[in-house]
Amino acid sequence: MITTWLDAFYAIQPDSKNSAQSVSFGTSGHRGSSLAASFNELHILAIAQAVADYRQYANITGPLFIGLDTHALSRPAWEVAVQVLVANQVSVYVATDEGVTATPLVSRAILVHNAGREQGLADGLIITPSHNPPEDGGIKYNTPDGGPADSEVTNWIEARANQYLRDGCVAVQRVALSDALALVDEYDYVARYIAELDQVVDLAAIRQSGLKLGVDPMGGTELAVWQALAADPELNITVVNSSQAADFAFMPPDHDGRIRMDCSSPAAMANLLKIREQFDLSFANDPDADRHGIVDAAGLMNPNHFLCVCVDYLLTHRPLWSASLQIGKTLVTSSLMDRVVAAHGRKLYEVPVGFKWFVEGLYKEQLAFAGEES
Repeated sequence: MITTWLDAFYAIQPDSKNSAQSVSFGTSGHRGSSLAASFNELHILAIAQAVADYRQYANITGPLFIGLDTHALSRPAWEVAVQVLVANQVSVYVATDEGVTATPLVSRAILVHNAGREQGLADGLIITPSHNPPEDGGIKYNTPDGGPADSEVTNWIEARANQYLRDGCVAVQRVALSDALALVDEYDYVARYIAELDQVVDLAAIRQSGLKLGVDPMGGTELAVWQALAADPELNITVVNSSQAADFAFMPPDHDGRIRMDCSSPAAMANLLKIREQFDLSFANDPDADRHGIVDAAGLMNPNHFLCVCVDYLLTHRPLWSASLQIGKTLVTSSLMDRVVAAHGRKLYEVPVGFKWFVEGLYKEQLAFAGEES
């Protein structure tokens, strides 16, 4: 099965005249399947070259931080992207030992590098199809603000990539993989992220809470992060599943019988739900760790309710926050959020589905909080 997906990644040539097989950036990057000719070597060649071109166009001259998740197609796509980026004289940072890397860690690395800089800014690529089935692949671009690129940027990259695709990628620059790997730099994403985590999370409060916490990484990139945190006995964290396999065979089927690492789905979260009474709270993430689900004794929490509680708590307990800060929500988030925000005398910032719509407001400190329910 995995061999079939990998063979198709290299062997199948997408039809550039077929829109279903062209490069298309949706809510978060380009996604597809090698078997459907929508995520193949030529797609990655075209996208990576387009990203290199965009960096030159936007005068982004710093390093590019790259990560990949645990899907089967992520490793070959990562290798192709690194070959193209290095050929274009891009300074590339990869994880120590070329390991997998969660999306938040790439975002954090970008922000740390760019802090206080006006030139030599960094950006990033993450090879992931998010929570989607094991046979899928995906790639997304993060701009120097650390967040997913907005539509203006992705439209530029998409158009350039599709031009390369139409031309058979003959103009794409590429070096041998061995040469590329000899020129990349290693970056310890996990150690650096863990070292800075207490700047935004009150770990002391968690240690003192007495809560028993469970975690199911669902075969994803965040396993190393959770294991590092679980090594602190005072945090009382148990990693209940440390399995990592590219076919995600350990996952229960979703509602339609397909495998998805969807931490908002009760069906996909069945393994964690079965043992929920062993913990006060349990958590799970999707493969690239930009989504999470929360389980308590009653079951899987409604993410809309959780978002509303977060907003209410923060607006109640952050008196020094400017009154002009708005609260970001998507169009499909519960109207309960509207009432919570109104009760605090704040304004809503409502956007289409996709976290990319919040990035500018968060980066420019115009939003106090932003979240979506998926």
